[in-house]
Amino acid sequence: MLGSGLSNQTGAALGALAFPVIGPVGVVAVRQYVAAAVLSAVARPGLRSLTGRQWRPVLLLALVFGTMNLSLYTAVDRVGLGLAVTLEFVGPLALALAGARRRLDACCALVAAAGVVTLMRPRPSADFLGMGLGLLAAACWASYILLNRTIGERIPGARGAAAAAVVSAGLFLPVGVAVAVVRPPTVGALGYAVAAGVLSSAVPYLADLVTLRRVPAQAFGLFMSVNPVLAALVGLVVLEQRLGVAEWAGIGAVVGANAASAAGVAIRKK
Repeated sequence: MLGSGLSNQTGAALGALAFPVIGPVGVVAVRQYVAAAVLSAVARPGLRSLTGRQWRPVLLLALVFGTMNLSLYTAVDRVGLGLAVTLEFVGPLALALAGARRRLDACCALVAAAGVVTLMRPRPSADFLGMGLGLLAAACWASYILLNRTIGERIPGARGAAAAAVVSAGLFLPVGVAVAVVRPPTVGALGYAVAAGVLSSAVPYLADLVTLRRVPAQAFGLFMSVNPVLAALVGLVVLEQRLGVAEWAGIGAVVGANAASAAGVAIRKK
């Protein structure tokens, strides 16, 4: 689980190193191609065998997948890795708390909201567009979870996710060509973008498949809470993005709220 989290955030940081050459759009396009190649090899989507009822959520997931990555990487470019990932993390947290009826969950929601307000507080250096894109990524992540549930009910195995990745890569194909023409990539930038695709898509996907066979889902969800912290640390080491005390407090509030909620669910099920 630690390797998966570190791989995901390191991949995003390496992708950010290619932003000056091909921009976030170019990096996301390459990431989509890599994700499609890996998932197709592992799951073999069989696009021709899908029915109309199966295609509808697959197409929606493809749009959400591309929008989520594009909004997240653009947010990383504007507000930094730690802040962008923390705001994105609000999506699954809000989804988990939405139907909750416990007092603990109500408290967690208030703590998480306080963390988000702290991160988005008005100040001279605030980039509200970048933070808004982080919240858009959060909404996409919540939609991604819901759509995956629907696809899991209609398509066996990982074929649905693989099909969505292939469609998303196809949508980004003209985007990648346009970026290559307008902003020709260097070998280094292309290498960083490919590394982002491998480390942020292929490695976490395969690592999570192995992990979920050995670790209860509740423990897995609890450990996911550390991802914003990992993102902030990787951003500091790789990108030299330093956060202030208030930013760390906001990240801590979001992480703590998710950890408390996940731990409460695990205890209740026991």
